[in-house]
Amino acid sequence: QVQPVESGGGLVQAGGSLRLSCTASGRTFSAYAMGWFRQAPGKDREFIAAVEWIGSSIYYADDLEGRFTIYRDSAENTVYLQMNGLKPEDTAVYYCAARSERGYYGDYVTPESYDNWGQGTQVTVSS
Repeated sequence: QVQPVESGGGLVQAGGSLRLSCTASGRTFSAYAMGWFRQAPGKDREFIAAVEWIGSSIYYADDLEGRFTIYRDSAENTVYLQMNGLKPEDTAVYYCAARSERGYYGDYVTPESYDNWGQGTQVTVSS
């Protein structure tokens, strides 16, 4: 199994930036894609972006593309989420997840289609 581990969360003022990291350990060759999600209190887990380890396909939530950028460092088994222009409504716990099979956009946006999850990292954006 692949075990994702997130880091890089914290407190930032509105308009600021953060970069989250997700390092995959374990059977990393078994993960086809990695995704970022977030969950605010009282809300469902929300898709942000996903990237495939093999190939260069990247997928974004429509309303976050442009402010958020996902990219990978295959040599380091790490996926990053660069977040710019942060807003108070971006406050949430951010999760990284690993998916073992190739999919399509409809698969990558669905939390239930991922096999392994990290513990999450808190991002708080103050106004």
